[in-house]
Amino acid sequence: MKLAHVQPYILRYPDPNDLDRARMTVLVRLVSAEGVVGWGEAIAMWPEACRATVVLIEQGLAPVLMQAGELTVAQCWRKMREHTWWYGEGGIASFALSAIDMALWDIHGKQEGKPLSILWGRAREQLPANASCHVNKQSLAACIDEALGFHAEGFRSVKLGLGKKSLSTVGHDPESSIALVAGLRREAGPGLEILVDVGNGLRWDADTAIDTVRRMAEHEIGWIEEPFYPTFLDDYRALRAAVNVPIASGEREWTVSGYQRLIDSGTVDVLGVDPARAEGITGFREIDRRAGAAGMTVNAHAWSTAITTAASLHLSLSSPNTRLFELKPFPVAVQQELVALPLAQVDGFVRAPDGPGLGIDVDEAVVQRLRCDA
Repeated sequence: MKLAHVQPYILRYPDPNDLDRARMTVLVRLVSAEGVVGWGEAIAMWPEACRATVVLIEQGLAPVLMQAGELTVAQCWRKMREHTWWYGEGGIASFALSAIDMALWDIHGKQEGKPLSILWGRAREQLPANASCHVNKQSLAACIDEALGFHAEGFRSVKLGLGKKSLSTVGHDPESSIALVAGLRREAGPGLEILVDVGNGLRWDADTAIDTVRRMAEHEIGWIEEPFYPTFLDDYRALRAAVNVPIASGEREWTVSGYQRLIDSGTVDVLGVDPARAEGITGFREIDRRAGAAGMTVNAHAWSTAITTAASLHLSLSSPNTRLFELKPFPVAVQQELVALPLAQVDGFVRAPDGPGLGIDVDEAVVQRLRCDA
């Protein structure tokens, strides 16, 4: 394909999944010389990172690709990687590259007239739906009731995000976190899988993590995610040796080479990969291939707009290494209003849209409504 136009947008929106706190992201709209439109996303989050991502798209990567003429998606990815080498691997460079790569794949699928997961070869037609939620309600009982509500709606599993900005301190210390898991298991019974995401809001040492995860494991958790800062590999090794619970990490890796280092470290069992951060769809597919060769599970981190959700779903359905799919459980404008047919769980499962490319029809009026200058 040959690109004719590249337009990034910074979006700002309130998210009911995060107590209506404002969240930000960067979308990019590409148009090929034949007039085919593709959409991508860079989950840059903070105002300064969003502005920097737009600069790299407009003044760096877009000119490189437009001056190069006709290229395949793979050639575009390599050219962008070569260009960003000069100002550092990962981070904001990967955000910008990811957005463009995702949009290029959307165009490619539309040119071929097929959904991306069909082009790549689907490993399965659907995945169990996971309600990926923040633990942020006003009491332990309210947090448990919320997760039970998701299960009643059909979600096969819940992921409990601890240490978030909240109306209470539930999930901000080991004892309340253990009580949350224990109470949810007691009320839900064995039919609900419980995943626990420690994340950046907490700082456990190895001894605290070992004791906490052992006690959570008494109530059957599917995995423990990001229990330490990602570079604390000795702590990860100590935890892995001490507990019989899969460990997930990778949300703050940005490149194929970074994920390879994580794979080689032997510290985790589940890789969290975001195609809007980790060198795009092309990067995700390569990371997934390497994870599969190492016998690891891959989990798409899709907690943003419907664009990244669609990309993550096609990638997940075409991978033999995935086992569930995360969704935001509460409606939000960038999911339910941004596209004509929002992606959702039906009877506890998620299926890919049937349209070509990403399979979504973006409402550009919603893009303009949520657009901001950061």
